[in-house]
Amino acid sequence: MQYAVHDGTYVLKLLGDVRVPVCTSLESFVEDRLLSDESLRAVLIDLTETDAIDSTALGLLARIAVALQSRRMSRPVILCISPDIERILVSMGFDKVFRILHDTTTLGDEFDDLPRDDLSEEAVTRRVIDAHRTLMGLNDSNQQSFRSLVEALESQRRQRH
Repeated sequence: MQYAVHDGTYVLKLLGDVRVPVCTSLESFVEDRLLSDESLRAVLIDLTETDAIDSTALGLLARIAVALQSRRMSRPVILCISPDIERILVSMGFDKVFRILHDTTTLGDEFDDLPRDDLSEEAVTRRVIDAHRTLMGLNDSNQQSFRSLVEALESQRRQRH
């Protein structure tokens, strides 16, 4: 995953197979840098080089949209050229909280890699639960789809403690 910032606009570029192991870095970046930046004006998420994306990553992206919405900012933009990924985005309700564009415009090469974040299993589980709770808040279908997963993960957390 890579990012760039220009005049308060954050660009996140997700590359390849985006799944739980790399989501911890994404969440740390979103929480500690992007959403805490006083000069934040807009967010663009480039999925044009994304091969696959799991529900945890989608939940983190949804958190960005929800945060911008609560600040009365414009909807973040997703660049997506894969019909399969777009179908997933729309089924999750992303078209209601993001502007989805079918654009292959190159965004340049001025990207930095997101810092790697090595977290405990407990911290990763908590982040997966939070990401899915965000997805559940987008629509009723997501609520039904992810309820049992969230309940199972929370039960596992309680058993470990």
